[in-house]
Amino acid sequence: MTTQTVGDFLIKRINEWGLKRIYGYPGDGINGIIGAIDRANGSVEYVQVRHEEMAAFMACAHAKFTGEVGICLATSGPGAIHLLNGLYDAKMDHAGVVAIVGQQARAALGGDYQQEVDLMSLFKDVAHEYVHMASTPAQVRHLIDRAIRIANAERTVTCVIIPNDVQEMSAVEIPPRKHGTIHSGAGYAPPRVVPKDADLRRAAEVLNAGEKIAMLVGAGALQATDEVIETADILGAGVAKALLGKAVIPDDLPFCTGPIGLLGSKPSWDMMEQCDTLLVVGSSFPYSEFLPKEGQARGVQIDIDAKLVSVRYPMEVNLVGDSAETLRALMPLLERKHDRGWREQIEKGIADWWQVLEARAMNEAKPINPQRMFWELSPRLPDNCIIVADSGSAANWFARDLKVRRGMMASLSGNLATMGPGVPYAIAAKFAFPDRVVIATVGDGAMLMNGINELVTIANYWKEWSDPRLIVMVLANRDLNQVTWEQRVMAGDPKYECSQTVPSFEFARYAEMLGLTGIRVDKPEQIGPAWEQALSASRPVVLEAITDPEVPTLPPHITFEEAKKFTESMIKGEPRLGHMIKQTFMEAVEGLLPHKK
Repeated sequence: MTTQTVGDFLIKRINEWGLKRIYGYPGDGINGIIGAIDRANGSVEYVQVRHEEMAAFMACAHAKFTGEVGICLATSGPGAIHLLNGLYDAKMDHAGVVAIVGQQARAALGGDYQQEVDLMSLFKDVAHEYVHMASTPAQVRHLIDRAIRIANAERTVTCVIIPNDVQEMSAVEIPPRKHGTIHSGAGYAPPRVVPKDADLRRAAEVLNAGEKIAMLVGAGALQATDEVIETADILGAGVAKALLGKAVIPDDLPFCTGPIGLLGSKPSWDMMEQCDTLLVVGSSFPYSEFLPKEGQARGVQIDIDAKLVSVRYPMEVNLVGDSAETLRALMPLLERKHDRGWREQIEKGIADWWQVLEARAMNEAKPINPQRMFWELSPRLPDNCIIVADSGSAANWFARDLKVRRGMMASLSGNLATMGPGVPYAIAAKFAFPDRVVIATVGDGAMLMNGINELVTIANYWKEWSDPRLIVMVLANRDLNQVTWEQRVMAGDPKYECSQTVPSFEFARYAEMLGLTGIRVDKPEQIGPAWEQALSASRPVVLEAITDPEVPTLPPHITFEEAKKFTESMIKGEPRLGHMIKQTFMEAVEGLLPHKK
């Protein structure tokens, strides 16, 4: 009988936790673990990515979409370093991820050995809740048990470092029963967390006294859809959604004001400017300038994490608890608002806003208005699909123009807002839910950064998925568009072409070279048929849309200072000044006079 190695035991223990997938890239620092995965005969699926950063992004997306812990695997030194961006994405969006990394042999440590990096220090911030290195086989059981449990319970990143010589040693499944050993167990069940009755009553008093109530929901409310809707109905409130909370409630509800913030909607802005009471559920939305002015509104916040209450707005009552459980406990204490004037005002603003968005999407552009790509996708979204966006201007249109329905999921890099997670998020979603349609919306900057590489991963695995439909829609405008507009509006600088213009790349043709379906559109009338073709394809699709970079990503409210900076950028010399002014004017006019040209 072959002796079980530490690597074998590690994979067996991960499997005992009910985790079935690892995203990674090989290297000699983890040979003992890779060999163990092979010997496990499929009990844990190994997904080979093109770069370790992508493995971390996929583990993060796996955690977001499934609620399970995501696992990524990297070799020592350079491979471990590559994980960091994706791990910070997970940490900042409160996704439970375990990073397993290799290390040089113990005897070499401290000897300036090849690829020797102080991994404990490297991961000390991103995995601050738990990062440890195995120095003996007897540690491995409690290291992996604690890493998985803490990642799950704290919704954070943990890290286990295993030197390559330890991986090859004989496993110690049951440490000796003596002083100085640890005997851990597998398994975690989340607790029921509900605030005290007295605090619920205080919160109800605040909400019952309000006449103009605004709600803001985030990722922490994703499992509380019914409770959010019912609470809003009782209170006559409008509901704004932080980006990570886009799928909390359907966008077609008449009281859903949609996104908030720089990528937000005018109804959300108006509601926050005029409300007298604010109820925040499961959100740590960062931009306080888009919330009520301090002192304007009384506040109640619900969050599972006590560290995150009253950090954006001074709340009168903080309820630490699960969003759904807390709302269910709170609702019997709430008094139904019989005066619906505030709700009717909100609903009218929302109806007008959807007209504005449609008019903006249908404005002419050279050659295609990027908003129209999203507007025409929205009514075609398949039931229960999963939508992801990359950072950049694509996130604006994802936030505003797509009407998410009940049963759909949607996500992106929220708090880190890093470029590059769009395609790996989509891949992880497809592995987790191979029977659901997945759509990624990505700019050409992010695609050139790493997306085109992960198309190779899609080509490698798509035949394993029961429904092969994974669509990557690329906004090809040859511009790092979000930053270009930020330079104009925030710094008063014109577009700096050396920095902002990206190389031309034929994404659709590249997809075809990989054996995928490539579709290219450069005329508005092609958009609808292109989406129909993509959504009925028998294999993954890259939909390349040649879009206009001068369509502005206007915030819902433009301050005097922003208008001043924008004017300064034009005076300093824009490369396409006339066209940019025309597109900006059309966008602004639609906000005032929708459908009137």
